[in-house]
Amino acid sequence: MFRPKIPTMPQPTGLVTPPAVIEPTTITPGTPGLAPAAPAASRPVVQLTPGTALTLVGAGTAVVLVVGTVLVSLLLAVAITGASVAVCAVVLRSLIASDAKRR
Repeated sequence: MFRPKIPTMPQPTGLVTPPAVIEPTTITPGTPGLAPAAPAASRPVVQLTPGTALTLVGAGTAVVLVVGTVLVSLLLAVAITGASVAVCAVVLRSLIASDAKRR
């Protein structure tokens, strides 16, 4: 049931054509073409000047500060939520305990 079925290779039917015959061609020597002086660069080369280095450092610092601010604010939001849930639990526990004492 779980054994794979290996497909059988069918035999060719009908008319089988023989492979085409390729005749060699002769090469005639011609005038040599001019070789390119230098290969074209695939990418432009980036020049790193002191101004661009300072800009990159400034942009990197700004990104780190923004990401750090977002992560700290998320952590603070989680901490505040946890504290408020804990206060609500203490208040509910107190209300349930005082209601049980009255009865």
